[in-house]
Amino acid sequence: MTIGNFDGVHRGHQALLARVRAAANARALPVCVMTFEPHPREFFDPAGAPPRIAMLRDKLEALRRNGVDRVVVEHFNHTFASQSPTAFVEHIIVNGLHARWVMIGDDFRYGAKRAGDFLSLKAAGAQYGFEVEQMPTVADPCGARISSSAVRASLVAGDLAAARTALGRAVVISGHVVHGMKLGRDLGFPTLNLPISHKRPALAGIFIVRVHGIEADPVPGVASLGWRPTVDNSGRVLLEVHLLDWHGDAYGKLVRVEFLEKLRDEQKFVDLEALGRAIACDVAAAREYFAPQGGRAPADPDRAAVPTHPAKQPEQRGGPGPGGDFATSATDRIR
Repeated sequence: MTIGNFDGVHRGHQALLARVRAAANARALPVCVMTFEPHPREFFDPAGAPPRIAMLRDKLEALRRNGVDRVVVEHFNHTFASQSPTAFVEHIIVNGLHARWVMIGDDFRYGAKRAGDFLSLKAAGAQYGFEVEQMPTVADPCGARISSSAVRASLVAGDLAAARTALGRAVVISGHVVHGMKLGRDLGFPTLNLPISHKRPALAGIFIVRVHGIEADPVPGVASLGWRPTVDNSGRVLLEVHLLDWHGDAYGKLVRVEFLEKLRDEQKFVDLEALGRAIACDVAAAREYFAPQGGRAPADPDRAAVPTHPAKQPEQRGGPGPGGDFATSATDRIR
């Protein structure tokens, strides 16, 4: 097993997961990941916590695609945060998960006040009978460390190409389409609405996108991700996608929005008429982008549709052995 936040599941995470998968296969064990919700820094310092790279659903799907059999999503709260390193090892690793082999990253800390480290975990492993290994830093070809911080910086800057390189895949947000205010429809640009659970996503602005899960092929569109300052002052984050030349009922569908290029930042316009003119310009830019493909979104080299068995939100059920279906669980079940 391995433990960490895994925000983004970038190429550094993927290298660690490959090592865990190899060790699990050699020992006929399932690959298990323990992660946290909310992010520990969001718990301790909500205002100063880093923006989120990925929604939980997308993190679970990325873990599944990297060979993980089971994910334990730990609710990070005061009780969990106040555990001593010894209590964490005994209650979670030994008695809860019955781990036999643990891999951690080079910056891993655990227990109250981050008092536990690799050396203390290795000593605990010798005491309780599980192996511990540490994964060194993974760097890009230029020698720069591949990290969630670097991915966040690329997303905040709107550099989707750099983010895709570090992630090793497309930048996506998935979710179920919900009803909205119908304001886009009134402006002549109806939208798919996906609620964003985190108040501070790393990615924000207006984007050219393609949407998977609506048709057999991805559908081109233009999206707004953010706080909608012209029409809403609630602080709620929403992803709105206008599909080009598509009409139909998508409410309730699970879709995957792939971000291709950033057009601009969000703006607060003086009125709805000005907002409508800006959206029209964004739509024109998206049409120009897709024109070389005949107005259709290019084929997805990663995957052309939402997964047949998408990663589920956390639920309390046991995980499988090697080769079983992907599963998530809450650690309330194991304590």
